[in-house]
Parts: sequence; C-alpha cells; structure tokens
Amino acid sequence: MLEFVWWWAWFLLPIPFLFYFFVPEKDVGTAIHLPRLPEQGEYKQPNKRINIALLSVAWLLLISALARPVWYGDPVDIQPEHRDMMLVVDLSGSMAEEDMQTESGDFVDRLTAVKKVVSDFIDERKGDRLGLVLFGDHAYLQTPLTFDRKTVEEQLDRTVLGLVGQMTAMGEGLGLATKTFIESNAPQRTIILLSDGGNTAGVLEPLEAAQLAKDNNAKIYTIGIGAGEMQVRGFFGKQTVNTARDLDEKTLTEIATMTGGQYFRARNADELAQIYQTIDQLEPITQATQTWRPHEEWFRYPLMGYLFFFFIIVGVRKRHG
Repeated sequence: MLEFVWWWAWFLLPIPFLFYFFVPEKDVGTAIHLPRLPEQGEYKQPNKRINIALLSVAWLLLISALARPVWYGDPVDIQPEHRDMMLVVDLSGSMAEEDMQTESGDFVDRLTAVKKVVSDFIDERKGDRLGLVLFGDHAYLQTPLTFDRKTVEEQLDRTVLGLVGQMTAMGEGLGLATKTFIESNAPQRTIILLSDGGNTAGVLEPLEAAQLAKDNNAKIYTIGIGAGEMQVRGFFGKQTVNTARDLDEKTLTEIATMTGGQYFRARNADELAQIYQTIDQLEPITQATQTWRPHEEWFRYPLMGYLFFFFIIVGVRKRHG
C-alpha cells in the first residue's frame, strides 16, 4: 500500500497555477517586426501549451517527491520474547521396531510415527526458535536453532535409520542440545528428549547431561517410546514379547524430574500425539506480539522524473532562446 508521509506537501501543488491566473502579466512592450534576421534561420516561438504541460508535469513530480511516498508491505507479527526449544530424537537401530499402532490398526516403525507426530508439533510452534539433535553412536546437531519451522520439519523428514549408528548416546544428545543454549538470551529454554532405550554409547552420562541442562536453566521433557508387551505370531503360534525391554524409564524419569519437566510414555502413535499436545499446553506460546510493516521509500522515483522533465524544459528553452 502506498502512503504519502508528508501529505501536507500537496497543498503546495496549486501555487504556480494561482500565480499564472491571478498575477498580471508583465508588459513586454511593443514588438518590432523585422523582415529578415541576417545569417540566422527563421525564429519560431515555442508552443506555449507544450511549455505549460512540461512545467506542470515537472511541478507535479516535484511535489510528489516532497510528499515522501512510502510503500508499505503486509504487517508482520513478531514475538519479542521467544522460546528456544531443542528436539532431541533417538535414531538408534531399535527405532526400526514396527510396534507403533496407528488409528487404522496398522503397525509402523517407531521413526515413522515420530516423524508424523513431531512434524505436526513443529508446525504449531509459531514464534519459537526450534532446533534438532539426532543421536545414535554419537550426537549430531542436525538443525541449529532457527525460526524457520519448515526447515526443521524437512530435516526431520530426511532422517533415515542407521544414519548416525545403531547405539544410543542419550547423554551426548542432551549435552549437545544444552550447548546450543549457551549463547541464547531466550527467557525460556526447553528440551524434548525422545528415546526407546537406555544410554549405551557416548562419553557423557544422561544424568550428568541433565545437571548441565539444569545449570543452564533448561527444562527437559522426556518421552519413552515402545509398545511394551504385545502378541506376535511366531513359529509355534502367538507369543507375548516385550518390545520395550530396553527402555530405561527410570533414567528418563530422573532427567525430567531433575530439570522441572515431566516424563511421558508412548505405547502407540495416538498416545505419542497426545503427549506432544500435552507438552504444547504445558509450554504455551507467548501471546505478546509486536507488529512490523516492511516499507520502502519511493521519493527517488518522482524525483528522477522531475529531473528528466527539467532537462527537457532547459533544452527546449535553449533551442528557442
């Protein structure tokens, strides 16, 4: 939308026309007619209407520039106080276990269920700065903290099993997530840790990493994933197996309690979705917003037009002068 910041300048527009119509013309005296001007071509009086038109356009452009036209874009809402949230996702080999039942009754592997639920969660976190850490044999910062939620979703969707090894470096994952908060000035720092096992790799123990998070004012929510006991068809018929036998719920609970967070257990895809909805409610997005409108100064365009017509007028007068 175009606006003129100094709109009062438009009141100057009729001044030349008022002078033209109300100020009497100066008496130029009696004209002397000569039959011939020696050594010169025939003199032609410039067209008065053309002069008036050029001067009028030039004056209009000059007033337009003086009125300071500004083009404003669509308003953009900005959260003055954002939250930093790190998503720490287990990518060990056990995440290939197909024990997560969906609403349709089908079973999918744990990573597929996590991708669907966490992507929906990311999409709802408008105003937060999000980051993604993956851990297997070691922890890796997949996406640094960013307001670009779409990028975080895409990075999560591109993850594949075996990308970072088969083990579970849970402590390293928490430590790396906490490290990203060191230079952060966000008033709220949250880590959401999702794992289906216990710490089996890395140089940092999970509880030590949790203490580091606590020292850096970071709250950790932990999620244990795995169906647990379920009936599977074997060679001798159906038998009961515990698909979550490696899940270290005790450590996950201690991590959450130590930092003021909570521990959740997800046995199927629906429970996992409900957990992220609960966390979304426990960590509400700030409602305080500031509105900013991108703008661009346009005064240079009518000013360039004025200069263009000014030089045309000078050239016309010099030609007939």
